[in-house]
Amino acid sequence: MLVEDLLFDMGCEIVGPAASAGEALAAAKAEQFDIALLDVNLGDGETSFETAEVLRARGVPFAFVTGYGDQGVRPDLRDAPILSKPIDPRQLARVIKQLGQA
Repeated sequence: MLVEDLLFDMGCEIVGPAASAGEALAAAKAEQFDIALLDVNLGDGETSFETAEVLRARGVPFAFVTGYGDQGVRPDLRDAPILSKPIDPRQLARVIKQLGQA
């Protein structure tokens, strides 16, 4: 919720959040949005990596959010920005700006 509040304060329109990997994947395939933030670990052993693949194929810029640093992200997806938890609002603002220019 804190991230949603920060994004809202930055003028972003929120789509989601998705409550599961399946919901995130469905949104990635069907929704229209400019950028996406993906929490790496979604519980029950699920990750957002398949969602990232769909977004990449659609040309939608995204960043990962994780408490594990870049080691928590699959090696072939580490070129995406990675936000560390807890999220620093200034870092979030920089990443959102960077993604918006992609």
